[in-house]
Amino acid sequence: MSKALAKESHAAGQQEDCEGGSRRRSWGLLVTAGVGGTLVALYAVVTPFVTPALRKVCLPFVPATSTQIQNVLKMLENRSGSLVDIGSGDGRIVIAAAKRGFKAVGYELNPWLVWYSRYRAWRDGVHQNTKFYISDLWKVSFSHYTNVVVFGVPQMMPQLEKKLEEELQCNARIIACRFPFPCWIPDHTAGEGIDTVWAYDLKHRRGCETKSLDITPETES
Repeated sequence: MSKALAKESHAAGQQEDCEGGSRRRSWGLLVTAGVGGTLVALYAVVTPFVTPALRKVCLPFVPATSTQIQNVLKMLENRSGSLVDIGSGDGRIVIAAAKRGFKAVGYELNPWLVWYSRYRAWRDGVHQNTKFYISDLWKVSFSHYTNVVVFGVPQMMPQLEKKLEEELQCNARIIACRFPFPCWIPDHTAGEGIDTVWAYDLKHRRGCETKSLDITPETES
């Protein structure tokens, strides 16, 4: 009798061990799936932010400060026409300019920031006067903009300076934030430290005013 009980007890113990092992394996699979899903989601979110930093010219996202935005708007006083923000980030400059009456456009390589910018523009009621594009700035022509705002880094400024001078019209004004252009002399500056902005009027770079003065009307003989 005791041997039979021992066998039953042993069998019951083996069954409990099997059930316990099965439960542990199930929990292990659930934990693995959860961690794996979290890592995939994190990768999807972080990749667009990290990828620009892996490019030859790094253009990281650094939000504009409220003081910096006010300095940019100061440089836009008495200006009109279209406006573009190169490296528009979360859309702060574009939205602020739209509230001042500009038709404003932002170009940004990070799709998450572009989608967030569109949401902010809709939330602030200026979505009809704003547009945001996911695009590489080197593949875009800025020839039809009269006001250009640039949030760049020192490595890209010489090449961008050349690109803008080739594409923009004489009446364009370029506003650089955080870092000035290497060769141009600014016509106006505002702020200090990281909030400094530099404004460049392209007509002075090309001598457009001088050329216009040299043109004299024909007189009747």
